[in-house]
Amino acid sequence: MREGIRLGVDVGTVRVGVAVSDPGGIMATPVETLARASASDKDVQRVAELADDARALEVVVGLPLNMKGEDTASTQAARAWANTLKRLRPALRVILVDERLTSVSAHQSLHASGVAGRKHRQHVDQQAAVLILQAALETERGTGRPPGLEVGGRKPRARRRTSEGDTHDA
Repeated sequence: MREGIRLGVDVGTVRVGVAVSDPGGIMATPVETLARASASDKDVQRVAELADDARALEVVVGLPLNMKGEDTASTQAARAWANTLKRLRPALRVILVDERLTSVSAHQSLHASGVAGRKHRQHVDQQAAVLILQAALETERGTGRPPGLEVGGRKPRARRRTSEGDTHDA
């Protein structure tokens, strides 16, 4: 497991939830909920500042695919948001991870913890960010590899076989 603080982000149409991990990558906790500011990118700028302040290793952005694993309008919005963050902080690792059902799970978790339904809206985006980040941390612990798809990252090089059967990078 790589050492370093990570931020988790749940990008919604109205709000953006933010969570943070401990330096050991064990546990995610909620940080804040931001108003979505598509026109001004203030929400993206705030996350960039939080990443700077925490000296974050990476920012994990939830990718809301549909149940078939396909893109939706929300998926495209999350990709655009992540690309904007990457443009603001080119040296920061920004990754996208599948977040299917995190909002549903966040509502269930809040309900189970006794938070009244009318108050879910205040906390659900942060809780979804916690679930996104926690899943990424657990994936890395389980596989030994960083999770998700890196924004602006290089695609893996193609491998080719030689006539002797060895493989080499192309």
